[in-house]
Amino acid sequence: MRYPTIPPREVTAQGVQVFRGYNRNLKIKAGEFRDMENLTSDAYPVLSPRGKRGIYRKPASPQGLIAKEALCCVDGADFLLGDRRIAMGLSVEPERCPKDLISMGAYVIILPDKMYINTAYPEDFGSIEASNTVSGAELTLCDGDGAPLSWVTQAPEEPENGALWMDGGSLKQYSASMSAWIPVTDTTVKLSAPGIGTGFLPGDTAELSGCAESGLNGYVWIVDAGEAFVLVKGMLSRNFTQEQALTLKREMPDMDFVTQAENRLWGCRYGTDSQGKPVNELYASKLGDFRNWNCFQGLSTDSYRASCGSDGPFTGAATHLGYPLFFREGCLHKIYGSEPASFRIQTTACRGVQAGCHRSLAVVGDTLMYKSPTGVCAYDGALPVEISQALGRERYGNAAAGAIGDKYYISMEDEAGVYHLFVYDRGKKLWHREDNLSCAAFCAWGGELFAIDRSSRNILGLLGSGEPEGPVSWMAQTGELGMDPARRQYISRLNLRLALERGSELECLIEYDDSGQWESLCRVFGTELRSFRIPLRVRRCDHMRLRFQGTGGAKLYSLTKILEKGSDL
Repeated sequence: MRYPTIPPREVTAQGVQVFRGYNRNLKIKAGEFRDMENLTSDAYPVLSPRGKRGIYRKPASPQGLIAKEALCCVDGADFLLGDRRIAMGLSVEPERCPKDLISMGAYVIILPDKMYINTAYPEDFGSIEASNTVSGAELTLCDGDGAPLSWVTQAPEEPENGALWMDGGSLKQYSASMSAWIPVTDTTVKLSAPGIGTGFLPGDTAELSGCAESGLNGYVWIVDAGEAFVLVKGMLSRNFTQEQALTLKREMPDMDFVTQAENRLWGCRYGTDSQGKPVNELYASKLGDFRNWNCFQGLSTDSYRASCGSDGPFTGAATHLGYPLFFREGCLHKIYGSEPASFRIQTTACRGVQAGCHRSLAVVGDTLMYKSPTGVCAYDGALPVEISQALGRERYGNAAAGAIGDKYYISMEDEAGVYHLFVYDRGKKLWHREDNLSCAAFCAWGGELFAIDRSSRNILGLLGSGEPEGPVSWMAQTGELGMDPARRQYISRLNLRLALERGSELECLIEYDDSGQWESLCRVFGTELRSFRIPLRVRRCDHMRLRFQGTGGAKLYSLTKILEKGSDL
């Protein structure tokens, strides 16, 4: 008797051995994950959790980080230079916090306080601005070296060589060789009064106001200064003592964002200046001198300022490949040139920095990365390119970022007010999500990336420096499995290949057909460092999702789906 032959089931296998990171979009590739927590690209193409972080320091009120010879931090009103605390009297008012710290040589500029500190000689700190108002100041006309001059008010009939004559308001000197009176142009004025020179240095440009000799009012160049005197370039028609108040002032413009490039500080301002006048300007300090912003003597070392024609608030500033860049949401301004006479502003319409995300600007290798209104962009000097398609359609803001090696760390707030820390590996072009860490600032120093945690106010070593945290909990959730095959196939079995460190654990969960219920398939505990091959039996369904979650060190090498052909039903 013959029996019918039952053909064997058609069985195929699909394996994933390359895990590609985070992808929040509706349709994702094999090896990508719709959701994840605390995973990293360090072991790519293997899936693995990040390393432990560390608590590096516990300041009371951290307001900014910067890397110098040591890791520096603003803590309330003080400046921390490594383990050394310097009482600088910084503002702790909420509207003046957090701080922006800019490095220029050995100096750190602290904004918006407009203060500085020399990290090589920490005793040298103070205000960038200076303003002294005095009464009873003595004004004396001097030569270029500061020696007082004597002159006559009427021209002598037989003058001696070198004699001085005040002809109205013009000082002249007699030249015997030329038999003529020659105008004297190299004169200075000495202003003497207790405290008038405090805070001023030779080479400063300051604004003088209230002087009875009106021709001396305005911006003056300081040749020399001491506590009780200043010597400025200028001219007097007479020596006198002024009883009414006289003010000498050096100001730094109010600026929205500041960066350092080519031994100058550069800044931008949209709105009103300190006098209440509307401005839309770019600024540069005097060459090598962050104190002086109003020095305009026609020299290559002069300060610089220029008005902008484009409209809208500035949203960020950075230096890239030696050029200062200023961003609005819809454009960027790039400044070329080596001196004020040759400075040129190039404006490019492009995706700029999103408002409130100026701290997201960070250079990874030779690429500037930042958060734009539509996503994270990479700028190599040509046009910005968006690189965050994997983050999906979720809108983020209030971003802060840092970079170390080939990685870009960015902490952003979603529309629900929840923060997320994402990491982009530029070399591998992969995104990974770590957790809900809310970072106020980042700083790379000594092979470590440090961040200020908003919630705990601790300074964290994201790569492990400091007091280590406990075992890291992690999770990876796939997209829908079983949606791709055109033929009626179903997943009959899953095979995992993984390695667990001693003391770690892994649980595999499954959700069938969007049920909303996660069922545990298996739980594995690491007793020694070895790899496992785990077969997982699953129910027949239309599609499924997998979630791997665990604590401690683990490596997932492969995930294989065993597919069997089913009926049309």
